[in-house]
Amino acid sequence: MDVITDVHDMKAYVREIHAMGETLCLVPTMGYLHEGHLDLMRRGRTLADHVIISIFVNPTQFGPHEDLDTYPRDFARDEKLAESVGVECIFFPGVQEMYPQGYATYVNVEQITEGLCGAGRPGHFRGVATVCAKLFNICDPDCAVFGEKDYQQLAVIRRMVDDLNMRVQIIAHPTVREADGLAMSSRNKYLSPEQRRNATVLNRVLIQAQELVKAGEHDTAAIRQKTIELIRSTPEVVIDYVEIVHPETLACLDMIEDQAVMALAVKVGPTRLIDNMTLEA
Repeated sequence: MDVITDVHDMKAYVREIHAMGETLCLVPTMGYLHEGHLDLMRRGRTLADHVIISIFVNPTQFGPHEDLDTYPRDFARDEKLAESVGVECIFFPGVQEMYPQGYATYVNVEQITEGLCGAGRPGHFRGVATVCAKLFNICDPDCAVFGEKDYQQLAVIRRMVDDLNMRVQIIAHPTVREADGLAMSSRNKYLSPEQRRNATVLNRVLIQAQELVKAGEHDTAAIRQKTIELIRSTPEVVIDYVEIVHPETLACLDMIEDQAVMALAVKVGPTRLIDNMTLEA
């Protein structure tokens, strides 16, 4: 498997693939891979002739008091895992390679970045959109696969790709969960065994919301209230937000008429976790 750290070398690698008339799928990651990431890569194998991943802990999407310095990293482990599912190349640039001295260009996606995670993490989605735009330009993929766990991120990237007429096709992949329902995340490693058990409340409240809608409850205020009550009854879990939003615009809804997304963010101890589920009326 190839490991490329230089932007110009990565562009040359991709040009060779396209010159052969073959297709390329990109799976962007921040490393410390888990089964959820590997599932995205397996999906990529069904979509294109070649799969590459990027591993880059992007500093521009972290706030000043977030976990950039402590974010888990283990490249040797990641390399073995990626190779095990058929990845042929890892783009592994350093910060100076992606943001050299004098870097001054950023991508802002408006409106859908204002609520949910965007409300409490100013600048986060500017960093996400910027690094994804750079990765799409460098790697020139025919498609890129993103997990639905980061639902707002997925919506932001889709909006950017549409608005800027990028040629890449964005593929959404369902959230991969542990046996107990907890969404897989690199940050799960921060949780103590007790916190790990408490964190399963996220999946439980999403299932509860789905059951309420199926039973005929379409008032989002009522659904949110029951969700909040259950989360608040769980030790060490503090709510950041609980919202029910339109699946495309991410605008908050008063009533569920057709389809909606319940999106959650909490802190379990010091660890911030997110999750979501589509609710069908």
